[in-house]
Amino acid sequence: MPQDQHYLAGLQLAGRRVVVVGGGTVAQRRLPRLLSAGAAVELVAPHTTPSVQALADSGELVWHPRLYRAGDLDGAWYVLACTDDASVNAAVCADAERARIFCVRADAGARGTAVTPATGYHDGLLVGVLSGGVPRRSAAVRDAVLDALSSGSVSDVGADKPTVEGVALVGGGPGDPELITVRGRRLLARADVVVVDRLAPRELLDELADHVEVIDAAKIPYGRAAAQEAINSALVEHARAGRFVVRLKGGDPYLFGRGFEEVLACAEAGVPVTVVPGVTSAFSVPAAAEVPVTHRGVAHEVVVVSGHVPPGDERSLVDWEALGRLRGTVVLLMGVEHIGLFADTLIEAGRPGDTPVAVIQEGTLRTQRVVRAPLADIADAAADAGIRPPAVTVIGPVAGLAERTAATRG
Repeated sequence: MPQDQHYLAGLQLAGRRVVVVGGGTVAQRRLPRLLSAGAAVELVAPHTTPSVQALADSGELVWHPRLYRAGDLDGAWYVLACTDDASVNAAVCADAERARIFCVRADAGARGTAVTPATGYHDGLLVGVLSGGVPRRSAAVRDAVLDALSSGSVSDVGADKPTVEGVALVGGGPGDPELITVRGRRLLARADVVVVDRLAPRELLDELADHVEVIDAAKIPYGRAAAQEAINSALVEHARAGRFVVRLKGGDPYLFGRGFEEVLACAEAGVPVTVVPGVTSAFSVPAAAEVPVTHRGVAHEVVVVSGHVPPGDERSLVDWEALGRLRGTVVLLMGVEHIGLFADTLIEAGRPGDTPVAVIQEGTLRTQRVVRAPLADIADAAADAGIRPPAVTVIGPVAGLAERTAATRG
């Protein structure tokens, strides 16, 4: 073991004075963790970054807008010297040494009396890694440990760990399994039962432990469907039996995902629910196809529309006349079958027939396909390309912006 091996310890800094000298990017990185620990932070620096300034303006820390001077460490429990002047950092560390205050020196870690580990959170665990002054190694190991904990390949379940109860409604994102949220993946790793939709990132199911029961709640458009009532019953029954249930849905559960129906069913049954928002396909799938749903000077509004009910249907709640008068972006979900009717309705309501349109099938996946055409021609173009669900349709000038990136690539 190296002679200079550090001794790891957790500091209880809540309510205790911590002095940070220097207001640059290093301070900007370190301050959030100190503040989340409840430290009474005082910052000494003549200038700060805008983000650090915002923390001072909000009252989360006290900023002394001046150079460091003797006496600034009085009463401190912990000190960070992170200016861009080595002589100032050395002076801070020397003062801290005399006062027997542990001090981190950002520009030369070995010359301080403390070092900052690479840290990360996982479900109540604070993981910290030190590597003897090789920060990239610390960060790499930390990330690997957190990934393993999140995926369940390394278990953190112990006898004293509280059991998760009820149902977690998890948005799985647009399809790529890496686009699920960290919290969603963590809860999925702890599930006893997973009720999964067809559009959820199904590759994640392969990571589940063998004992986990998977219930297919696939709702294939215009084909076999699991009734919503049956899904609600499955969530409630398994949760009441003491199992932790994850309802894994595609995109975000509250955007045309019937998520709130399931929350209401659980609430009526007295089953606790945790809602984990997901990355919605309405915005992420266009992004994957180089279509920003807004762009400065191009679109000042975005409207997300469900296409499961076509225009003219008595069940429709959409004001298609109003949509036709808009100049911004319309994102159409579940609209492949009736795309020609949607296009004709918008044109009749005033949308120009040459409005750019992009239809993205299976966005974010390796099978992603994109068809681009003017609004008047998009139905034929999609049919010729054999576009099928799931697909997201973007209508508006932003759908033509990809031509700029293509031009810059030559």
